[in-house]
Amino acid sequence: MKEHPRCAWAEGDALMASYHDQEWGVPQHDSRMLWEMLMLEGFQAGLAWIIVLRKREAFRRAFAGFDPAIVASFGEKDVVRLMANPDIIRAQAKIRATIAGARIYCDMAAGGESFADFCWSFTDGKRIQGSGREWIANSPLSEKISKEMKHRGFKFVGPTIVYAWMQAVGIVNDHATDCFRRSEV
Repeated sequence: MKEHPRCAWAEGDALMASYHDQEWGVPQHDSRMLWEMLMLEGFQAGLAWIIVLRKREAFRRAFAGFDPAIVASFGEKDVVRLMANPDIIRAQAKIRATIAGARIYCDMAAGGESFADFCWSFTDGKRIQGSGREWIANSPLSEKISKEMKHRGFKFVGPTIVYAWMQAVGIVNDHATDCFRRSEV
């Protein structure tokens, strides 16, 4: 018997298990971290999360610690630099989307809108409790959030990406019913 039963997706890889045990599903209220995770979920589109997870520290170095104010100032030379960086996912559309996302984040902040408040406004600041018995790829709420994010200009924020992000940042608790983290987070 396992010492700590966890969600099946986190089994078989030490990095995935650590991410699951320490971060995934923990309610995140830091605006910068919510934005970082949204951008990383965008880079994950079409790929396995483990790829992004293995490259996360390189992404943080490449994108100035995901400081939105710095990333918002990135220009064409930075796009070229990032496209030449073999340590990150070199997808030009995703790189440009991250820079644009930083500008949107900064515009929101300049207008007095907290990104964290925006993210949690869709649930009135409350966490959604998933069933823990089924794995879904999106929901009516992720569709609503996706639509609003797209309206604001964010890219790579389709309903499936948004749902994965909601799970990662703890807006929804989708830990399996037998997972030791389900009741802890």
